Amino acid sequence: MELLIKNGHLIDPEANRDGIHDILIKDGIIDIVAGKSKNIVTDSVDKVIDAKGLYVMPGFVDLHVHFRDPGLTYKETVKSGSHAAAAGGYTSVFCMPNTKPVIDSVENYELLTNIIKCDSHINVYPVGAVTKGQQGNELAEIEDMADMGMKAISEDGKSVMNSAIYRRAMNIAKEKNITVFAHCEDINLVEGGVMNAGKRADELGLPGISNAVEDIITARDILLAKETGVKLHLCHCSTKDSVFMVKAAKEAGVAVTAEVCPHHFTLSDEDIPGDDANYKMNPPLRSREDVEALLNGLNEGIIEVISTDHAPHSAEEKSGSMKNAPFGIVGLETSFALSYSELVCKGVLSLPGLVRCMSTNPAKIAGIDRGSLAEGKIADIVIVDLDREYKIDPSSFRSKGRNTPFGGRTVRGKVVKTIVNGYEVYSEE
Repeated sequence: MELLIKNGHLIDPEANRDGIHDILIKDGIIDIVAGKSKNIVTDSVDKVIDAKGLYVMPGFVDLHVHFRDPGLTYKETVKSGSHAAAAGGYTSVFCMPNTKPVIDSVENYELLTNIIKCDSHINVYPVGAVTKGQQGNELAEIEDMADMGMKAISEDGKSVMNSAIYRRAMNIAKEKNITVFAHCEDINLVEGGVMNAGKRADELGLPGISNAVEDIITARDILLAKETGVKLHLCHCSTKDSVFMVKAAKEAGVAVTAEVCPHHFTLSDEDIPGDDANYKMNPPLRSREDVEALLNGLNEGIIEVISTDHAPHSAEEKSGSMKNAPFGIVGLETSFALSYSELVCKGVLSLPGLVRCMSTNPAKIAGIDRGSLAEGKIADIVIVDLDREYKIDPSSFRSKGRNTPFGGRTVRGKVVKTIVNGYEVYSEE
């Protein structure tokens, strides 16, 4: 199978390419990348995609999604989630383990990998739990799952509150050369909070979640990573002090990286219109001061990754008050347009900088050979129309989830094609 993408504006920071190039793909591998001065012979090409006026980039890599499979498939499945990911330009995603059953054993890891083999349209990597049942008491089968190819562990949805158990897990992760994805939340400080603690929470009469809930565990996890030498990746950072601590840790030589979600750098708690559960996520939308710190963190390279924390729920679950609804919003189909509109169009990041945050950097952190379109690399590709302006319409999502605060928002930058292993898995046409 030969595929030619011609006349597209290639953005590949890893290969230092930014300009019009043709790309020839043979059997899922990039064979030739040619600039204007070099012609590619097309006699044997099976399909040609004319990308004139469009931008061609390495497929996006999301280190943080919830596909709800197995056990919670009324919210999402691997099949529906991978469709949503492809529509958002994602070619690789990492699924959090808070399913039913939890991905905490060889048996459950194998169960999910079999589902992925049958139903996924993209590259889906299961993340294993840190403790059995995510109960925080006994370590999961980390070593055995790592031997099966698992790239990371996480207790996402909660933190391992027992520091001794968590340190043992980190030591195993260090030995197995896998990454710890950390959800930083001191559960004892949440006290029923549903949104950011502050003026807006008081106005709405809703219990608040203080920055300390995140910051205390961020500090602890960084200190444990310093002691164990494990690769630590901080999920969905939302506070100014998280950015400060990540910067200090990097300067001290700790192997720590960090991600931010589009909702956290796009919205603040001031944007919450009322008691609307589509604005309930964990961590919550923070203050404008926190948002500015996150933007600065991206601009300065302190935060290297943009992830979605794609968390689909049913319409019924999200229809009531924030007090009763589950945390989480969907994000795979809105992430690129929101990021391009809020970061590139407003001068926070360059377009190559955005590609690094959405593809190159997460691939490196996860240890997968993706994130570049150089010759010899796997052909995971997204093609986008940066000039396209449109309104986000949740009713058109491929995801089962419609829970988003961004419905009706005007954005710029439309994914038009997604290619995985040389095969087209999504086309707007």
